[in-house]
Amino acid sequence: MERTLPAATGFLAAVHQDGGRAPAPVFASLGSCALEREERHGHTLHTGLLHTGAPEAARAYGPRCAVVFAGELYNQAELRSLLPPGAGPDGDAQLVRALFDIYDLHAFRLLNGRFAALVQGEGRVLLATDHAGSVPLYLTAAPGRVLAATEAKALRTAPTGRPLPAARPVRRLPGVHQVPAGTVLEVALGTGGCTAHRTWAPPLSRRILPEDEAVAAVRRALEHAVQVRMGPEAPLVVLSGGIDSSSVAALAAGRAAGPVDTVSMGTDEADEFPQARVVAAHLGTAHRELTIPTDDLLRRLPHTVWAAESLDPDIIEYLLPLTALYLRLGGTGRRILTGYGADIPLGGMHREDRLPALDTALAHDMETFDGLNEMSPVLSGIGGHWSTHPYWDREVLDVLVPLEAGLKRRYGQDKWVLRAAMGDVLPQETVLRPKLGVHEGSGTTSSFSRLLTAAGVPQGRVHHAKRLVVQELFDQVVVAGRHPDEVATEEVVQLAAGQLESRTQPIS
Repeated sequence: MERTLPAATGFLAAVHQDGGRAPAPVFASLGSCALEREERHGHTLHTGLLHTGAPEAARAYGPRCAVVFAGELYNQAELRSLLPPGAGPDGDAQLVRALFDIYDLHAFRLLNGRFAALVQGEGRVLLATDHAGSVPLYLTAAPGRVLAATEAKALRTAPTGRPLPAARPVRRLPGVHQVPAGTVLEVALGTGGCTAHRTWAPPLSRRILPEDEAVAAVRRALEHAVQVRMGPEAPLVVLSGGIDSSSVAALAAGRAAGPVDTVSMGTDEADEFPQARVVAAHLGTAHRELTIPTDDLLRRLPHTVWAAESLDPDIIEYLLPLTALYLRLGGTGRRILTGYGADIPLGGMHREDRLPALDTALAHDMETFDGLNEMSPVLSGIGGHWSTHPYWDREVLDVLVPLEAGLKRRYGQDKWVLRAAMGDVLPQETVLRPKLGVHEGSGTTSSFSRLLTAAGVPQGRVHHAKRLVVQELFDQVVVAGRHPDEVATEEVVQLAAGQLESRTQPIS
């Protein structure tokens, strides 16, 4: 029976020359953990797989290498066509191993997916992320050992590793680094030396296309991205009623055998329920609405930092309502599709009519998304679910990013090319609806700001205070290993307000 979720959603793996031990696996994501020890090429490979019922499908062993794989691939058919006739590897890990035998590390330039992987070869360990780094991957390395995990907190008790200039150091976890997006890090086991091999980068050139060709290309790419993410059962689509999520819901509904499930989240402060109802009624989805009291929403700040392992207060603010939603859904094991991330390649957050400024902002956003962990599956994983984001499919990005800015801002509309591409399957009022972020539609931004001003933070220092709050939460739930249920948001806010005040006091 085909699985609804990937075989594994996370892992902790360690390769030792001396047979050393690995830390106990620690994950925020829910799931069963399967431990295994394997002797290969004179080294010991320890794995702890966060799996969904079939951990063997997330490991693959061959004469040349061993593969540990979390996540899923979206271009399996194309990849299988590269293998010898009759070769039929079972599962994504086996497929990667077979491709590695042919292409070595260049195999990762062929993959379109949402994954993190470790490959152990003779005398080296390769650590790979997908093109967007959407499944974060962390490592610590030293001569004779490499440890890697899909959550930084899993490495907090690992032996300190050496500095790795090719990777990004993690705050207050000495020797722990994050693998860049679209990169294979090649670590020499004997020396701990590290080389980075880039497998994907956002296009910098821009394509000039007639309107009809651009619209058709966007529709075709997005349809395919939704199709390959559907799974064997009808997915759940997070629906705000905006053009991004509504487009995903419409394309999913067009592919599903029965009604697609949709869900909208709001607070007692704000919601987008009326707009989402219009789309749900138009598509005939099985729709529900979840209202989360603002106080409960803000109490999920520690859980959001715990899941995302991000230090950016704006990103945490975007992700907070999603985290609260995933925790409130109930049950486990849902495949969730979202419209998250469309604004980055389409410049949707920039209400800018000057095309040079719009394209400059888009190029900056595509260059700096890495490491923010906006699309980490742990956000839904803490509720036992698996989320995926069609707008950040590699092929969709390869279509959207290079389009010249005039196709993204046209006729006074932001994201014009997407609106035009979806005009035949959505209500007109949805197609024309102005952009509103999930943090705005749920009132998250204003609620978080009021929490700080109520603690005495001056209006002009609110953003700085938010950064201090997020840093303190990170230090508690990631670095110190506290469970977020043990962390009181109000106490952290008071601590940040006190730090801010002490820094602004004049020296007597």
